[in-house]
Amino acid sequence: MAIQREEIIALVRQQLKQYESKVTLDEIGYVLKVGDGVALLQGLENAMMGELLQFPGNLFGMVMNLEHDTVSCVLFGSDTLVKEGDEVRRTGSVMEVPVGEELLGRVVNPLGQPLDEKGPVNSRHTRPVEVIAPHVVERQPVREPLQTGWKSVDAMIPIGRGQRELIIGDRQTGKTVLAIDTIINQKNETDRPICIYVAIGQKQSVVARIVKTLEDNGAMEYTIVVNATASDPAPLQYIAPYAGCSMGEYFLWQGKDVLCVYDDLSKHAQAYRQLSLLLRRPPGREAYPGDVFYLHSRLLERACKLSDKNGGGSLTALPIVETQANDISAYIPTNVISITDGQIYLESSLFYSGIRPAVNIGLSVSRVGGSAQIKAMRKVAGRLRLDLAQFRELASFAQFASDLDKSTRAQLVRGEHMVELLKQGQHSAMSVEDEVMAIYAGTGGFIDDLPLTAVHSFEKELLAFMARRYPEIGADIKKSSALSEETAWRLSEAIQEFKRDFTARLTA
Repeated sequence: MAIQREEIIALVRQQLKQYESKVTLDEIGYVLKVGDGVALLQGLENAMMGELLQFPGNLFGMVMNLEHDTVSCVLFGSDTLVKEGDEVRRTGSVMEVPVGEELLGRVVNPLGQPLDEKGPVNSRHTRPVEVIAPHVVERQPVREPLQTGWKSVDAMIPIGRGQRELIIGDRQTGKTVLAIDTIINQKNETDRPICIYVAIGQKQSVVARIVKTLEDNGAMEYTIVVNATASDPAPLQYIAPYAGCSMGEYFLWQGKDVLCVYDDLSKHAQAYRQLSLLLRRPPGREAYPGDVFYLHSRLLERACKLSDKNGGGSLTALPIVETQANDISAYIPTNVISITDGQIYLESSLFYSGIRPAVNIGLSVSRVGGSAQIKAMRKVAGRLRLDLAQFRELASFAQFASDLDKSTRAQLVRGEHMVELLKQGQHSAMSVEDEVMAIYAGTGGFIDDLPLTAVHSFEKELLAFMARRYPEIGADIKKSSALSEETAWRLSEAIQEFKRDFTARLTA
């Protein structure tokens, strides 16, 4: 009799467990209050942080606050579709986005839904938007260069595959142009990386123009554009960079190289501040929540170069931050500077004085340095950064001096000509062998006696001359990634031959 009783109790317990698991899976809550993209919910006792919730009308939200008897959730869509008393259903899974080859060439929102009228994205894989960054033992040092196509950046502030390099400056100083030119420049790379451009809080017209530029230059075939415009709800802007990073990590763990551009993290921080204040989280400095540093650090820490054991893939991050009146010591800029491996500072005063790209050499740095350069570039541009920084200091003092010694005058002349040589128009990225030959002509003193107005045409005609008469020199630099003594001598002879003809035409 006792045995039968124990069997009945065990059976009842088993049925209760099955019932509890069923209740947990089908847990339903209801909306207490909704507004400004945030919903306050009750009845979801077992909801997880970051869990996806389903609202009526196929609208989704994500859990952001777990309180004593309520749950706060952000909505990925219009809050006008939700009203007080609506049922909310748990999905039992965290926020995920579609990933895979099917997304290449597409413009999608942060949920992976298409925005380009090219049909549905039939992706077979998904990844969580929030994952823990690869551990230090799963990584290896950054050694391979990521060529931007900009002479001043590749020569003095090199970017390596797996690096996090901040692009910072006031509005309209060329930050987005640098990122887009870097994506376009990957077209001619033999081991071309997958590129992901994440637009956060941009105008719809600006993003449309960027997509058109990428299409015109044949770059969309290896690019994914994740678009959360200024008109989109703050939750979509908040989730956008994490979604873009997850799309990139799919390729990273397949051993491929990936480039992620986050344009820009200033607007991302503002969207998060808006959400945090609506969620009634305590405001801190400049009304940002206390975890705003963690907001960006957990995103940028996911950029890395994986060890060979893990496939050897890389994810390079180019975050963009907009400053106000060149103030790089503001809250968000200093946060992101401390997270990244260097910054490219584009200064408005240089931009408006005609020096474009407007790179401030003194405040720009790459903490990977020469490790992310080919040997040929390291050889020709070794002292270029220091020489230009000295030239800027010297030029500011020289304007007060009436009499300068010969060496100082020569240094000023070399600096002026190098600044002119490093100027480059937008969407005119150069191959690395052309960059090496152009900078060799400058650092070798071949342009010092030319008029400043002739430097640009000298460079353009020289590269055309080299491609026509001595293509083997450029091919040798590209193949070996080095500049041997013999190649340097042949290059020097070819430049002298061209210069004689160029000078004769100039004086005629």
